[in-house]
Amino acid sequence: MESSESPYKCGIALSGGGARGFAHVGALKAFEEFGYKPDIISGVSAGSVAAVLYAAGRTSDEILGMFADKKLRTLTDWNFHGDSFFLLERFGDLIKKAVAPYTRLEELPIPTYVGATDFSKGVPVEFHTGDIAETVMASCCIPIVFKPIIIDGIPYVDGGVLRNLPAWMIRDKCKELIGVNCSPLLHHTYKNSILDIALRTFMLMERSNQAEDIALCDLHVEMPEIANYKVFNLKEIRQVYISGYSSGRRAIKNYINKLKKTQ
Repeated sequence: MESSESPYKCGIALSGGGARGFAHVGALKAFEEFGYKPDIISGVSAGSVAAVLYAAGRTSDEILGMFADKKLRTLTDWNFHGDSFFLLERFGDLIKKAVAPYTRLEELPIPTYVGATDFSKGVPVEFHTGDIAETVMASCCIPIVFKPIIIDGIPYVDGGVLRNLPAWMIRDKCKELIGVNCSPLLHHTYKNSILDIALRTFMLMERSNQAEDIALCDLHVEMPEIANYKVFNLKEIRQVYISGYSSGRRAIKNYINKLKKTQ
């Protein structure tokens, strides 16, 4: 699938998945141990958080430490204007501090692409330049739950609405592409509340739009064992990290062995 003109060797695309996105941090650690450190990286929603922090040089322990004592209410503010439940500005402030001294995507040591959805036109978009915190907030903005993020007069919502696995952004830019999906979907008994119904609907949308991007990957990593972790539960991020590490290690090891057999 790669082009002989691809400028980068290894690319990694990270899906959305809320708090389950900490599995990405574990998977990235595992890939590194087998010599697969990304030369270019893309992320959507939770994957965009992992992507920018990793590209900024933050270690897995640093990333876990930034969120270990956090809860949804400490990362957001209530929105009393009726167009969503929460505002994301406080979360944006955390991202700014986490990626400092970098402030713009084009400054990051690893080329980084962030996916969002143009809410007016109804199309997926990618950012590889621009304010890091602003684009990450746009990428993480689950409709109804969070108020859309306005960038240059355009309202953006979560990239997972249309393309939850951002392989399409970097496929033509790398020789090998690894896609990591931390949005497995199992049977789920949801609560009869607007918030829970909105989240379940969003998860169904995420899951249904990934097939095209999975097909673009040389290696696609699934993580069914983290399916029962809740989207906004930050209490168990270390367990999610460990699951991601185990899944990533197993997948990359099998991938390398398969490549050896074909040589």
